[in-house]
Amino acid sequence: MIHLFRRKHSFKSLTVNPIQFLSNKSFDSPKSSQNPQFRVKPYSTSKFPEYEMPTVTWGVVQGRKEKLVSRVIISDYLKSIGIIPDELEEVELPSTVDVMRERVEFLQKIGLTIDDINEYPLMLGCSVRKNIIPVLGYLEKVGIQRSKMGEFVKKYPPVLHASVVVELVPVVRFLRGLDVEKQDIGYVLMKYPELLGFKLEGTMSTSVAYLVSIGVNPRDIGPMVTQYPYFLGMRVGTMIKPLVEHLVSLGLPKKVLARMFEKRAYVIGYDVEEMVKPNVDCLVSFGVRKEALASVIAQYPQILGLPLKAKLSTQQYFFNLKLKIDPEGFARVIERMPQVISLGQNVIIKPVEFLLGRGISVEDVAKMVVKCPQLIALQVGLMKNSFYFFKSEMGRPLKELVEFPEYFTYGLESRIKPRYQRLQHKGIRSSLSWFLNCSDQRFEERLYADYVETEIEGPSFVMGGKLDLPGSQMVSDEEDESDDEILYRRTVSL
Repeated sequence: MIHLFRRKHSFKSLTVNPIQFLSNKSFDSPKSSQNPQFRVKPYSTSKFPEYEMPTVTWGVVQGRKEKLVSRVIISDYLKSIGIIPDELEEVELPSTVDVMRERVEFLQKIGLTIDDINEYPLMLGCSVRKNIIPVLGYLEKVGIQRSKMGEFVKKYPPVLHASVVVELVPVVRFLRGLDVEKQDIGYVLMKYPELLGFKLEGTMSTSVAYLVSIGVNPRDIGPMVTQYPYFLGMRVGTMIKPLVEHLVSLGLPKKVLARMFEKRAYVIGYDVEEMVKPNVDCLVSFGVRKEALASVIAQYPQILGLPLKAKLSTQQYFFNLKLKIDPEGFARVIERMPQVISLGQNVIIKPVEFLLGRGISVEDVAKMVVKCPQLIALQVGLMKNSFYFFKSEMGRPLKELVEFPEYFTYGLESRIKPRYQRLQHKGIRSSLSWFLNCSDQRFEERLYADYVETEIEGPSFVMGGKLDLPGSQMVSDEEDESDDEILYRRTVSL
């Protein structure tokens, strides 16, 4: 891994920028001293007085023989302190040990160890005055804390070779142009320092353009970068586009994917072959229907990146042992609330024990959970209040709760009490589903109708979506929603 990292970045140190090359020299040739156009103004370090300047930068002018002797002396010095100089053979080194010692000490002062330097010894070819101090000063200016500067350089040592004006400043401006907040620049770079080595017209621009083309709001690109900057380094053709096309093939419209990426940018990083496809196959093997896959992913995108087989096996066994829910029932639970995969078993068992303690049989509790999985994620305290009102004020049989477990998911003060009191005032007797499972507008229509509608089969609950009531479309404020719109709203509700 170390050798790969070195080979990946070693070319950068061997690329000579004429301006940097001239400015790095501590001497002027006779020609350059006579002709002003050859003089290069060194990078000003007055803005960064906190970094102590070295007394010398490169040493003195030497002939070929003197250079060879100096290189041997410097190599011996580096070996004596534990640094392996083999990769420095093609790198220009200072003429004296004193200069090299100052470089090593400076790097150690910012938090690097000898082992860190051995990971990327090419950093010793950087002049403290001409390269390192200007780079560190700029990084600190854009938000990298001085206490974390060593960690930053350790993550991406080639940054020490970079030109502040030519390479670093354009990347920072590019990030600001994507609406990354100024105070977040340091956080983004600390998270993914390799950004500083990317070309603006390359991968970064194409990945952003592609995401916008599938419907991602340009204003959301900045927050996405802050959350998951790694997608800027992903190739569209080999990484992002294959993921999008596979998810679309499962039934997820691009509009839904765009909202998903805006809210969960890290989903873009899921590998199609190694993570997404195996997890989709795993869901199917556990009984999730193919036509329900799009809904499952829209509700819980993280499911594509989890160690799914182990989690599903554990939860399925637990549901069967403690809740008496068979594998088929467990699959229906996953379809309606896939978040259950990540729920702790101690969280799940509390609502179940509460219902069992109220005289509801194990079989009926199992039916309630399969029909409305949200039950196992509710706070027991809220369930107690709703149950007390159900028994003391409504005086209804437990059978109604078994038939309509969604009762516990409605707010007691915001919906159950006020609607029930209005029914009492009007002298209307109806099922729980009839007066709870409808919008405010529909409730008003039912309240003042001349008759009570015929009771039909109760609704099924889907986490993050509207209640699906067979035989009736009046279950939410929107009377007509396409499948795409339902998926879209489930995604937005995450």
